[in-house]
Amino acid sequence: MKVILTRDVPKVGTDGEIVAVADGYARNYLFPRQLAVVAKGGAMKQHEARIAREIARTAQLLATAQQNGEILKDQHFLLIAKASPKSTRLFGSITEADVAENILKTLGLEIDKRKISLIDPIKVTGQYSLTAKLHPEVTVSFTIEVATQEQLDHREHEKVLAIEKAAKAEAAAIAAAEAAAHRAEQAAIRAAERPRMEARPRREDYGEIPDAEG
Repeated sequence: MKVILTRDVPKVGTDGEIVAVADGYARNYLFPRQLAVVAKGGAMKQHEARIAREIARTAQLLATAQQNGEILKDQHFLLIAKASPKSTRLFGSITEADVAENILKTLGLEIDKRKISLIDPIKVTGQYSLTAKLHPEVTVSFTIEVATQEQLDHREHEKVLAIEKAAKAEAAAIAAAEAAAHRAEQAAIRAAERPRMEARPRREDYGEIPDAEG
């Protein structure tokens, strides 16, 4: 007899599965305990509708996971923690729950913390590469940076200094270019005047000039 299991039955099958069993086993054990129904008529229609719903649900879960994976993939998250001044060792630690919370706050994605590949809590500042398994077929990589406010402030200060240094270098380069252009302009003016100076008649070119008395 073919029956549709309504619950998991050890050594027989899982909930929703159609299996063939002995008639006596079905009538004396499965049916009285409501573990199965005969695989025909209305029961078969319900089973087919259930299978269709499961297929649609599975496809939707995969599509959602793929969409979220595209959003999460290669993202970089900053987690600010506390530590002793000039130290990289944290007070406390960063856990997968902290990472999941940061992702939710930053991207609006709710990730199961158990699916994040953080084996041990993070106790030292730095950058870490992690993955999140959003679906049996979807696993994406991302990075997190754990830093203290002191480190961020120092980084910002270094950034400002670098910008100022670059601005000074740019100003010096502009000034040097303007000076070079001015020198070239003056040289061009002198070069243009030289032929006129050389063409002007000199006294010796006319020989001895007689005086008024001749």
